[in-house]
Amino acid sequence: MAVAAKDTGGQGQKGRGDERPTRRRDDSSQTMLRSSANLPDTPAGYPPELERVEVEVLLEAMYRHYGFDFRSYAFSSLKRRLWKRIGAEGLSTVSQLQDRVLHDPEAMEQLLLDLSINVTAMYRDPGFYAAFRAEVVPLLRTYPFLRIWHAGCSTGEEVFSMAILLQEEGLYDRARIYATDINEVVLQRARAGIFPLEKMKEYTENYLKAGGTRSFSEYYTAMYDGALFNTSLTKNVVFSQHNLVTDGSFAEFHVILCRNVMIYFDRELQNRVHDLFYASLVPLGVLCLGNKETIRFTRYEEQYEALNLKEKIYRRAG
Repeated sequence: MAVAAKDTGGQGQKGRGDERPTRRRDDSSQTMLRSSANLPDTPAGYPPELERVEVEVLLEAMYRHYGFDFRSYAFSSLKRRLWKRIGAEGLSTVSQLQDRVLHDPEAMEQLLLDLSINVTAMYRDPGFYAAFRAEVVPLLRTYPFLRIWHAGCSTGEEVFSMAILLQEEGLYDRARIYATDINEVVLQRARAGIFPLEKMKEYTENYLKAGGTRSFSEYYTAMYDGALFNTSLTKNVVFSQHNLVTDGSFAEFHVILCRNVMIYFDRELQNRVHDLFYASLVPLGVLCLGNKETIRFTRYEEQYEALNLKEKIYRRAG
């Protein structure tokens, strides 16, 4: 169900009104399939041709019955996640897993969580944030109002990282950050703004490497084994479900961040997501990808200039 969240700022900006993204039933997970190297592989002796057929039938069944569309995800990573769930359910074939998830919604929920493993950290890849401060922030100062989209935001660590950066650069009050993910469970964690206290030493180091200008401890309150981050960091953040695969554009943005999400999409799906991002960026808007992703070899390669090729920061042509 779509819930309107009209913006009162940025009246002079061209384009669609700001709204919460529309969540459609035919969802898929854009935060899935990370760090699959240690997951179980196909059992020895299992016919590979049969395995592929079974997986394709399972994915089609999931899409038609539940609306979750994983049909265009990288097969090798996907099947490892499936075999993990097969083992956890005490099953031995993909077809048995299909029967289980189609008739047991709780089993489907568990499978979705397996397919949505989220790996993130505050100021992950500090060099990216240092480059953002140096090369993107000066461009953002020219706008009276900013719309920023974190696509595939996971549990929100990188959203809070950007909010802190914008506060320190004096841009937060004129910004609206849209943080989206397909997985409502991780969005609930992001909204809470509580992260493991044991991670604060690592995050403080990342923050300083990223060019942080204050004491990182100013931004959170320690409570038991968690760190509760200041609510001022989320007053201009909208957390909402959105599916990169099937949902459309919902506003025009000055910055889109989608880092380390598309590396598990096949080429066709990557192109579809790039279509969405290009349509959603204002002219001269900035697209930020992960360090293993690139705009090269896409249909939009000539439509962007690299602001920082190493950190995968691109600017759309005017």
